Amino acid sequence: MSNWNFSDLETWDDRICKIAESYNLDWFPIIYEVVDYFEMMGHMAYHGMPSHYRHWSYGKSFERTHQMYNLGMEGLPYELIINSNPSIAYLMRENPLYLQILIMAHCVGHSDFFKNNRIFSSTYPNSTIMKFKTARDRVKKYIEDPNIGVEKVEEILDAAHSVRFQTIRSGKERIPHKKIKSELIDKINKSSGGDVENSDRLNKVPIHPDQDLLGFIVEHGHHLEEWERDLIDIVREESHYFIPQIKTKIMNEGWASFWHYKIMHELDLPSSLHVPFLKSHNQVIRPHIGAINPYHLGFYLFKKIEETEGLEECFFNREIHDDESALRCLLERKDCENLNLFSYSHKKKGITIDEVSDEDGWKIVRNDLLSSVGTNSIPRILVKDVNDGELILEHDHDGRDLELNYSEAVVNHILRLWKGGVRFFTIIEDEVWEI
Repeated sequence: MSNWNFSDLETWDDRICKIAESYNLDWFPIIYEVVDYFEMMGHMAYHGMPSHYRHWSYGKSFERTHQMYNLGMEGLPYELIINSNPSIAYLMRENPLYLQILIMAHCVGHSDFFKNNRIFSSTYPNSTIMKFKTARDRVKKYIEDPNIGVEKVEEILDAAHSVRFQTIRSGKERIPHKKIKSELIDKINKSSGGDVENSDRLNKVPIHPDQDLLGFIVEHGHHLEEWERDLIDIVREESHYFIPQIKTKIMNEGWASFWHYKIMHELDLPSSLHVPFLKSHNQVIRPHIGAINPYHLGFYLFKKIEETEGLEECFFNREIHDDESALRCLLERKDCENLNLFSYSHKKKGITIDEVSDEDGWKIVRNDLLSSVGTNSIPRILVKDVNDGELILEHDHDGRDLELNYSEAVVNHILRLWKGGVRFFTIIEDEVWEI
C-alpha cells in the first residue's frame, strides 16, 4: 500500500466536499472503492460496471490492457467513475496520497456534471446499477438455457455490438411506427386539398427514414425469437446510457479538471503533496501532439469562461452544452491560434497539413474538429425501406467515405439480425456503392 490509509482518504474527502459545497457544486453522493491495478483493468474492460453482462470482447480488452501494462506500453486511468446515484468511483491502491486527493476532487466535478448537464437528463442514475444487473441476469439465463446456449447468445451480441450506436442519439424516446402512422393519418384527414405526397407514404415502413436501426429491428424484426429481440434491446438500452458520455467527453473532463485544480489549490496542501499534484495536473491537461486531449481543451474552455465572464457563466455552460455545441459557440479564432489547432489528412505520400488557424482557415479547422467530436465520429446509418422483406439501408454520407472491408463485416452482422436480406448503400469517391 502507498503512503496513506483509509482514514486519510475520509479526512481529505470531507475537506474536498466542504470546499465544493462552498462553490455550490451539486453532485450525487460518491462511494469510493479501493482496488488494485488488476481489478482496475477488469473494471475498465467492463466499463466500470460491477454488474455488467459477460462477453468475450470484454475479456479480450482486459487481456490486451494487461499485456500492454506489463510491457510498460500503456498506463491505467487515474480515475473511473460511474454515472449513478450514488456515483461509484474506483481508487487504485497503488496511487500515492496526493493522487488520491486529486482523483476525489476530480470525481466531484464529474458527478456534478452527470447530475446537472442536460445531455444526461435522459439517463437513469437512480437505477443504473439495477438496470445493468437485470440485463446481466437475462443474458446469463439465455446462456444457461439448453435450447439457446452461449454460442447463439454471443452471435447475437456480436452482431448488435457492431451497430450498437446506430440508435437514437438525442436522448428522446423512440416513437413506434403505429403512432407515427396514426399521426400522419390525422394530418391527412385535416388537410383541405388531400395530401397526396403524405398519403403515398402511409404504407411505407418506415414512413420516414429511421435513424434508430436497433430500435427498428426490435420493433419490426418479426422473424426474431423473443430472446434475440431482448438481447438486441439490452445492447440498445446500454448504448443510450453511454451516448451522453461520448457526446460530452471534452466538457465533462474539462469541468472535472477545472474543479480538481480549484479545489486542490484551496486545500492548503503541504509542499510534499502540492508539488507532485501540480506535476500530475500539468501532465493530465497537457496538449497532445497530432490529437486533441479532451482534458486540455475542456480545461482551457472553462478557464476562458471564468476569466472573461465569471464563475456563474461556467455553471451555465456546464448545464447546457455538449461538446459540439460548446465548440461551436465558444471556440473563436484567438482560441484556435492559442491552442495551435490545424487540420491534416493522410495522403499516399504521407500526412499533409490542410489548414491552419489563420484568418482564412480557422473556421475550417473548427468545423473539421466538430466533425470528429462526440457521436459525429460514428457513421450514421438510416433505415430507408423494407422491400419484400429486404432491409434497405443508406449511409448518411457527410463527405467521409466508409472503409469497405469494415463495412462489409458490419453488413454481415446486420444480416444475422435481419434474416430477410439487407441492401446497404453508401458513397465512395462520389459514386453510389452497394455493399
